[in-house]
Amino acid sequence: MKNKLASNIMISGWLIGGVVLIFSISIAVSVGSISIPLTHVWGIISHHLHLADIEPTWSRGQAAIVWQVRLPRALLAAMVGAGLALVGAALQAVTRNPLSDPHLLGISSGAAFGAVLALLHTGLFLGALTVPLFAFIGALLAASIVLLILSNTTDVSANRLILTGVAVSFILMGLANGLIFLGDPKASHTAVFWMLGGLGLATWDMLAWPLIILVGASIWFLSISNTLNAIMVGDETALTLGISPRKNRIYVFIVSSLITGIMVAFSGIIGFVGLIIPHISRLIIGGNNVKVIPASMLIGAIFLVWADILARTLIQPEDLPIGIITGLVGGGFFLWLLNRSQEH
Repeated sequence: MKNKLASNIMISGWLIGGVVLIFSISIAVSVGSISIPLTHVWGIISHHLHLADIEPTWSRGQAAIVWQVRLPRALLAAMVGAGLALVGAALQAVTRNPLSDPHLLGISSGAAFGAVLALLHTGLFLGALTVPLFAFIGALLAASIVLLILSNTTDVSANRLILTGVAVSFILMGLANGLIFLGDPKASHTAVFWMLGGLGLATWDMLAWPLIILVGASIWFLSISNTLNAIMVGDETALTLGISPRKNRIYVFIVSSLITGIMVAFSGIIGFVGLIIPHISRLIIGGNNVKVIPASMLIGAIFLVWADILARTLIQPEDLPIGIITGLVGGGFFLWLLNRSQEH
């Protein structure tokens, strides 16, 4: 009876979360420098998806804003939030470190280096995809450097993995700042804005890659969620169960690099999502990664959609870098979390 009740509560929770996410995306598409009624938003989306035969009561301008600008941006926000939260949950589990997140492993710094190189020195010779492509290559470069360093040692412990990532992160961020200093001062504003995070480049053409990577990686992480549970208990326990902490840390690191690289490539550097969202998930549903991983993805998606709403509306018609919003909210939450842990 208790198991059935718990199952029903869990299903209800997922349904409520799904509804909140859909509502959040609807609000994100509706608000802005030009407000569009929710009825028009749903009508335009239904019309484009051929879900209903609706007589248009909206203008062409409203249709273009909803379908071509705001909806792709809201969907990208949801995917980036889900992806970064997924990586944070996996890294915190496999390293047994509550402070682990994508930025500690140098991946975001590598992406920043690639993006700044494209923005200030090579030019957009591949069009709008130049910056995302260079950012992705930079992220893979950072991951490769960390793995190369780890391959020369037999110690692939959680602490060594994080310390290596932090060292690589400082080096690559220093190089990125050097590129900004040597670049055109007039163009440096664009690079700095990208490094603070933003979703303004979202288009339908670019959504396929983050979606494919997110779906594939989430399936893989869910398939090893029990392995992550065992590693969280301790390396000795994992070894007695026939699980290699070393190999699994490397596999998780590679997949995490792929997710972070592709997300940062299209959104810039967005901090704190991968750090705080898994903690919120564990506060709500406990520490079982079978539940924490999907819950983190859902909460991360909702969180970043609302962060983007704030970024677009606080000083409209200008956009704030979304990294400022996530930094303020994430930093405040983390201080509260530290105080809460001290009280217990």
